[in-house]
Amino acid sequence: MLIGRKPDLTYADVTPKDVYVNRRKFLRDIGIAGAAAAVAGERILSLTSPNLTAYATSKLNFVKGPFNTDEKITPINDVTHYNNFYEFGTDKGDPAKNAKNFRTTPWTVSVEGEVKVPRKFSMEEILKLATLEERIYRHRCVERWSIVVPWIGYSLSAILKMFEPTPKAKYVAFQSYYDKEQMPKAKYTGLDYPYVEGLRMDEAMHPLTLLCVGMYGETLPNQDGAPVRIIVPWKYGYKSIKSIVKIKFQEKEPPTTWNLTASNEYGFYSNVNPNVDHPRWSQATEHRLGEILSRKTLMFNGYGDQVASLYNGMDLKKYH
Repeated sequence: MLIGRKPDLTYADVTPKDVYVNRRKFLRDIGIAGAAAAVAGERILSLTSPNLTAYATSKLNFVKGPFNTDEKITPINDVTHYNNFYEFGTDKGDPAKNAKNFRTTPWTVSVEGEVKVPRKFSMEEILKLATLEERIYRHRCVERWSIVVPWIGYSLSAILKMFEPTPKAKYVAFQSYYDKEQMPKAKYTGLDYPYVEGLRMDEAMHPLTLLCVGMYGETLPNQDGAPVRIIVPWKYGYKSIKSIVKIKFQEKEPPTTWNLTASNEYGFYSNVNPNVDHPRWSQATEHRLGEILSRKTLMFNGYGDQVASLYNGMDLKKYH
């Protein structure tokens, strides 16, 4: 069971000094340093437009998430410079270099399909829907590396239940933003775009599944999925789709990008399972960014107490 407690490191410990200096300068420049200081000291959600920043600093309260791990937080420099975001290149350092000018405002997310109340949301509306929580989650990539990140957001269910899904809604499909002009590297990756993913309805509605708008007390960097993404901490990282623009409720299992590309390597469920090897490597161990030694991979990434019941009766080697 995961035990929530204050992490050993503060954000001052994990965030490079230049990031802190630049952030405070930004807040001063738009005239809200006083308001910012009133919201949990250094841990501010500084948004990309002045009106959103003013709203966040004056009206949004942050609370500790109920499922926090007590593990050491991964340094922010590692998390923001070692990424999988193929739209911006396949090397781990490509997204940080190539996503600098990615335009994330204005932004809307469309919710459609088997719902009674389909509609589009702006980022301003998304931020108003629920109290933002800080959740310190493990995050495991299929390539055997892992991180521990203080994400900011709220349970995806808070937005999904608003639309009154019909009885036919068995799955939730997600689609990422794609623009070949802003993402010219994508054409060299061998994937079809836009990137798509999906969850079974009970997975999407589980309280651990996070609609994420920030990390380390800040908004999401472009390379980490700005301005809004999904975090599913008991699954491999590619299930946590970035830069989402569409959420669709549907009756049939939706296609997913990596399953379409290599179904023998990437199943629909993609739960972290150390007993199921990837065809090209073992998943029994993982390497935490910023650490030297490897560690054993935990079933469901350590969230088994919360999610194992979702898969009662399923062969988790077959449905990988």
